[in-house]
Amino acid sequence: MKKILYIDLDNTLVNVQSGIDRLTNAEYIRYEKRLDEVPGIFARMEPISGAIDAFHTLAQSFDTYILSMAPWANASAWQHKLEWVQEHLGADVGGPAYKRLILSHHKHLNRGDFLVDDGSAIGADRFEGELIKFLTPLFPDWNTVTRYLLERAQTAPHPEQRPRSLHRPALRGGAALSH
Repeated sequence: MKKILYIDLDNTLVNVQSGIDRLTNAEYIRYEKRLDEVPGIFARMEPISGAIDAFHTLAQSFDTYILSMAPWANASAWQHKLEWVQEHLGADVGGPAYKRLILSHHKHLNRGDFLVDDGSAIGADRFEGELIKFLTPLFPDWNTVTRYLLERAQTAPHPEQRPRSLHRPALRGGAALSH
């Protein structure tokens, strides 16, 4: 069974500054303290160097998901994050990014072995697996992160880190689940 890996989008796979640099002066002034609320800002962003190759490499060895937050006050960001993933990581059925985007304001609710994230907000600091802080001295780039994770890909996860559904007791008395 592959280990579960979550990768953040903003400032981890995606270069947020590249979108900010493409704002008009009027947009920048209007949204100065709330740049993540600029309609369409996410669609203007480019990948971080090495991120696309790293994602595809890691997806071969891990059960990989993209775990990100979208601004509550900017509905277009939700759609643009999906479109960014489809454009840069692939939209093909069965591809490594197909139906692998999770948008949440509570990252700690996701169970897995690793989370690569540039920050510790919105629950990343409470993630039960290992938080790999991207763009820090220990993990300054995707080459370093990829090497570190591939060294840990083959080790079986500790039973307590497996999803709870694997540890549920069998149903008694022939009871069946309804779906």
